[in-house]
Parts: sequence; C-alpha cells; structure tokens
Amino acid sequence: MHSNGPAQPGNGHGRVAEGSELRLVFWEITPRCNLRCVHCRAEATPIRSPEELTTEEALRFVDELAAVGRPILVLTGGEPLYRDDIFEIASYATKKGFRVALATNGTLVDDATAERIVEAGVRRVSISVDGATGATHDGFRGVPGAFDAALAGFDRLRERGMSLQINTTVSQHNVDELPRILDLAVARRADAFHVFMLVPVGCGLQVADREMLAADRYEEVLGWFYEQSRIVSMELKATCAPHYYRIFRQKAKAEGIKVTPQTHGMAAMTKGCLAGQAVCFVSHRGQVQPCGYLPLKAGNIREEIFRDIWQGSPLFRSLRDDDNLSGKCGLCEYRAFCMGCRARAYAETGDYLAEEPYCIYVPAKERKKTEVEQRKGSGVEY
Repeated sequence: MHSNGPAQPGNGHGRVAEGSELRLVFWEITPRCNLRCVHCRAEATPIRSPEELTTEEALRFVDELAAVGRPILVLTGGEPLYRDDIFEIASYATKKGFRVALATNGTLVDDATAERIVEAGVRRVSISVDGATGATHDGFRGVPGAFDAALAGFDRLRERGMSLQINTTVSQHNVDELPRILDLAVARRADAFHVFMLVPVGCGLQVADREMLAADRYEEVLGWFYEQSRIVSMELKATCAPHYYRIFRQKAKAEGIKVTPQTHGMAAMTKGCLAGQAVCFVSHRGQVQPCGYLPLKAGNIREEIFRDIWQGSPLFRSLRDDDNLSGKCGLCEYRAFCMGCRARAYAETGDYLAEEPYCIYVPAKERKKTEVEQRKGSGVEY
C-alpha cells in the first residue's frame, strides 16, 4: 500500500499518510491466561470476558484488515490458546493471505496443540522466556513449573518444523541472566531472540519502581545487545527499546561501518517506535490503539471500519509526524530513527509526545545550547 498524500478521515477512501503502511498488527484476542505475570499489560484472568469479540466479529475484522493490506498478524493475549476458536481464526487469516504469528507462553502446547498450530498455517510462534532458570522465570510468571512447560512446548513445535522466537521482557529481576537466556535460545535453535524493555503499564505500573532499569543500565544492555547481534547468527531484535536504533548507528559509525540491510539486516530498514505509524494493537474489546502499551483509543472496530481508523485517526496522524515530539526527542538528530518510546513518555508524563524518560543521550542541539550558555556565563566573547 503506497500513498502520495495525507489520510482523509472518515470516508474510508482516504490515502494513507506517507510512511504509514501497516506492517504489523498485534491482536489481543483474549485477556484470559493461566499465568500471573508481574508485568502483565492485560492484567490477565482465567475467566472469559463477556466483552471479547465473538467468532463472527473476529472473522469480520480479518476481512476488514485485508482491505487495508497484508500486515503480519500476531495473535496474542493474555494467552491466545485459551480461545476455543483460535485455530479457526488463524486458519481464516492464513487463507486470506496473512502471515500469522502466535505469541504464547508455551505452557499449553501439548502434542495435539502443536499439531493444530501447524495445521492452521501459523508461520511463527513466539514463546516468552523470562529467565535462564526455572526459579527466575517462574518467579516472574507467577506459576511454578512454567519454565519447564514453556520449553517443552517450544521443543514440540521445533520437532514439527515451526519457526520459533524467544521473547524476553528485560527488568531488574533477570537483566544479569540475559547472556544465559541468549545461550539458551542458541542451544534450542531458536530462529529469533527478541528483548522487550519493560513498559510501566497495566500490572507493570505496580512493579515499575523495583523492576525498571535505570536509564544508564538500559543503555548498557542495548549496547551489549548490539555486540551480540554482530556475533550471533540468529535474528536479534530490541522491542520497546527505540533508542537501540540510535545506539547501533553510533556504534556502527565508530566502527567505520555504513548501516545498510547487508550490514545490519532488518534493523537498517526500520526504526524504533512504530506505534500508530506501521504498527497498531487491537484489544479483545475491539479497541484500536497505537500499541499494546499505549492505552489511548484511536477507534473501535465494533463502531467503525478498521480502514477509517487506520487512515483517519487524529491520534495516529499525530504519531506519524516526528515534528510533533517535544523535549529532547523533538531536538534529537536521531529522532527519525528512534522516536523514543511513546508509551513510556505517556506513563511518565501523561503526554505521549513528550521525551523518552529512559534515554541518557543528549542531542547535539541541546549540547550546543548548553555550551553557548556556559560561554555567556563565563563572560568570554567569541
């Protein structure tokens, strides 16, 4: 899907704003879950919500999404395997031409379920692993035995040829285990290893003070991650970590390496925060948001056609112009690559366009301004 001009809201026939091709949709098809994760965005429960989209509504949404494009469709939750119609939805989306991915905790993947996931046409499964040991993972996930069950589910899918990804939410409790979690992903022959930097939303708000990394530690971790990306053959991706896209460019420049798809893969072709620009989130109630961690409503698929929401939402349109960023993000020379985390900005300040609160980088314009003020204060004339 391409565009030559800004979106026209409301009529469903507007052109998509430049740079806003929809690439990835995270669809929370249920908030239900069998685990009790301390950081959960969904504040999951094992009880079915009466607000969940029905099967009919879900299939209609797939049709509406197909009218916009063919983004990667990630079925998530909660725990998506809690829905009885998960395989019907996945199969239907596959037949419509979508690349369907499944984000699961892995604990419910027995042999029969693994077979059904493959048969439904799912292209990749991501399984969350939040520690190098059962003690660390289970402590974070809230259920004893979750670590072993997740890896058993991983192995069952691997035996059936499924493309597999390990997701790790990085926080104080497991940051020192990251090298060993990466080793585990390599040993298990995962196709990808994605790290998610904790965002204080949902249950994450309650643990933010004790679990969020300090900004300088955050920078260290992303620097380490870049170094590993140069060594490890599998795909490595930093998510909810937009300033990684600044960090790797700084490091590549210092190494005398030009950033290209050949040197840095997909990381060279995308940017940090894509919320509302190339990515969106759809909740189990049908609410459309920029991402799962930014709880602002762009629309609801029960009330509007998805295409109208994606193309015409004022919220999305504001996120598609980096001139709208304020604070040091607005001044930063890396803003087109980074954008800062809009969800963390919102959680910290109530303003989704405010500066990223967990970034230690000082933009060149801000440094220059400080130098000028210091010179004036010293009374030295130039």
